[in-house]
Amino acid sequence: MRKPLKIKRGLNLNLSGGAVRPASCSELAVAEPESVVLVPDDFNGLTPKMDVREGDHVDCGDALWHDKVCTEIRVVSPVSGTVKCVVRGERRKVLAVEVVPDKGAPVVSKPGAAPKDAKSLKSALMTQGVWAQMRQLPFATVPVADAEPRDIFVTTWDAAPLAPDMSLSMEGCDALLEAGVAALKTLTKGDVYVGRKADGGVSDIAGAVMVDVDGGFPASLPSVLAANIKPVNKGETVWLLDGATLKRIGQVASGSGVDWSGPVAVTGSEVVTPHYVTAPAGASMRSLIGGGLRKQGHERVISGNVLTGVNVGENGYLRFPYTQVTVIPEGDDVDEFMGWASLSPGKMSESRSFPGHFLRKRLFRPDARLNGGRRAMILSGQYARYIPMDIMPEHLVKAILARDIDRMEALGIYEVTPADFAAAEYADASKLELQRIVGEGLDYMRQETV
Repeated sequence: MRKPLKIKRGLNLNLSGGAVRPASCSELAVAEPESVVLVPDDFNGLTPKMDVREGDHVDCGDALWHDKVCTEIRVVSPVSGTVKCVVRGERRKVLAVEVVPDKGAPVVSKPGAAPKDAKSLKSALMTQGVWAQMRQLPFATVPVADAEPRDIFVTTWDAAPLAPDMSLSMEGCDALLEAGVAALKTLTKGDVYVGRKADGGVSDIAGAVMVDVDGGFPASLPSVLAANIKPVNKGETVWLLDGATLKRIGQVASGSGVDWSGPVAVTGSEVVTPHYVTAPAGASMRSLIGGGLRKQGHERVISGNVLTGVNVGENGYLRFPYTQVTVIPEGDDVDEFMGWASLSPGKMSESRSFPGHFLRKRLFRPDARLNGGRRAMILSGQYARYIPMDIMPEHLVKAILARDIDRMEALGIYEVTPADFAAAEYADASKLELQRIVGEGLDYMRQETV
């Protein structure tokens, strides 16, 4: 079954430094990171309890930690290697786990028995680390073990700036994708919706409702897909995931080993040669970028895209769930006449006050400067132009800041994730950190209502 969906609200940023899609994954160079790092904070909703210590040897697919509440839910090592360190912070909170891969270490876990029913499938997804890669609404957390989703929403494309072509990781995997959809259908009484780019993307997948989406960011997010097809109400649960996770679910369902590597796009104006590379989850930035930066020390290295990604630095690591690296100028060495008020046509802006607003076809090279100061929030309806959901985003943000649970519920907090507000955060004249605010609001709601 096919379903068209046109999203009119959103954002398209034309940035320089896009990577050219290769013809196939076989053409990609393979990164060999000196270490991989996984961060528990990337798996919101899990309370980590360590399964390894420094010096332990792990095989690909072995558990690094499990959830303290549901011990079956595990986060696994994407490579075979030695645990170099377990970084802890205040009150012994686990901040990161670093694994040094063995030379020529496999990035595919050992095959297991194919699950025979929904119960064994759930258990296999949890123990093999794939469950932790899904998210649920409400609260944008790892799905609760005993929850039955009303529907499941999958995205197979990314509309973020300089985003990688997600179909590359699913190339030649039609059977695995169909197996993944069939497996998910045993876990829900509803439908499995698969969103794809309207003008080209993955082929039809048997058993799924294919949604042809046309629109700018955040139209590709599965939460936006859910909000525009079957919004989430209080008391309901839906699952969100991407195409790479769907493929891994198919691998678990078919009893084959889970492949923890995939194509990563190295993009941005400060990369000498933007490119794709095959790398495992958590790979070091140095192994992905190499020495191919324009100005050493004056770049911002982002795991992910410029709107939702994490500033990790050149010595950082690829954070979950991103398969993209973006490098832009930091802006700390810029001495610009009139500063943020400069009317240079090279300045990218959503405001009609700047000439760059009207040069839509131009490729821009923005830096990381804030360009203005934080100020009081004005109810102008600006956020609604970038958030394609039937909510009142400015009023919702105010309710979150006030920690008004009843207002948050009435204004649709159960439908949203922090990434839904990324485009609005970029265009926000008040310079508010909307993604952080929404994330903290969701955590507060979960603590107070669950």
